[in-house]
Amino acid sequence: MAWRRAAIIAAMNLSLGQAFSALRRIGLRLFLALTALQAAVVGVLVAMDQLRKRREGPRGGFPWKDQPEVPLEGGDRLKLYPYGVQLYDAMLEDIRNAKKSIYVGTFIWKGDEVGQRFVDALAERAREGINVCVIFDGLANAFVSSEFKNFPKEINTLHFRPIWGPENLLNPRNVFRYHKHIMSVDGEVGFVGGYNIGSLYAEGWRDTHIRIQGPDAREIENDLVDFWNGHRPQHLPELELAGERAWNPATIFHRNDPYLRMFPIRAMYLEAIDRANRHIYLTHAYFIPDRAMRAGLVDAVKRGVDVQVLVPENSNHVTADWLARRHFRELLEAGVRIHLYKHIMIHSKTATIDGVWSTVGTANIDRYSLLGNYETNLEV
Repeated sequence: MAWRRAAIIAAMNLSLGQAFSALRRIGLRLFLALTALQAAVVGVLVAMDQLRKRREGPRGGFPWKDQPEVPLEGGDRLKLYPYGVQLYDAMLEDIRNAKKSIYVGTFIWKGDEVGQRFVDALAERAREGINVCVIFDGLANAFVSSEFKNFPKEINTLHFRPIWGPENLLNPRNVFRYHKHIMSVDGEVGFVGGYNIGSLYAEGWRDTHIRIQGPDAREIENDLVDFWNGHRPQHLPELELAGERAWNPATIFHRNDPYLRMFPIRAMYLEAIDRANRHIYLTHAYFIPDRAMRAGLVDAVKRGVDVQVLVPENSNHVTADWLARRHFRELLEAGVRIHLYKHIMIHSKTATIDGVWSTVGTANIDRYSLLGNYETNLEV
């Protein structure tokens, strides 16, 4: 009997040993597979980055006009910026005049001359006691040098979800990116629009940003504070709002929050298109409307609305151009007029309807912006 027990124990030990060996092999293979997948993703990102560098979009001069400041009901004043040099000068001037706080959120922050100007200006104000906090997307800036992205310690910096390592690569929440381009100064001045921060965008791209000064500028501060407090690591400070939240029907801010599955910007567009009586003018860098959006535009044409869309002839994203062209025939045959902006990359995300409604913001008309990214649009 003793020898039987010994044989059984030996067999069990052998089986356990084989099981552990099998698990180790499976674990090793899984680790190697994840590593290979991560390397493949990085390889694709590198290839896309190189392709993007070759297709940053056409460059050249373009006509632009200084826009007057416009007063609105409720005490707000708006100013439109169609030219990057002018916009950056205005943003830096507001940074220099800040008294309490400067909050910046952007998708891309280039490590070039313009990017460094912003870092230097923010660091100087932070050393003077101003509370400076910045947010930028970790994936979009993956190929900006680490040396540049390590901002001076005086600047509180939130790198939003960089994708490195299997634990980040396999997290489905990392599909959602921070695609906002916004800034708040003292809760009294705010900026929102399509401009990233970088020398390329200063003169090489046609884009649109808007500056708001007045009570509703607090809504941009609210946007930044809410996002910061919801995603900050423990070593970064929690932020407080400077004043009460505003409520003004003349200016409404819409914020997409994919984590909460809230996408009001798409609903805003669909409702505005449905109300159009005379004209709909859309300008978008990446125009890939979903079925409901296409149906809304076609229905508008059928009831006599003049629908025109302005897009870049060749954008900086080849795939986006291919996807957009799939829908052109359907729209053109229905009577939508589509114009191709030549010789320079147009990156605006704007719309105006019937001369009484407009929106300027960060969201493109595509699934990624309208049903995926963190975005902000101003409706006026």
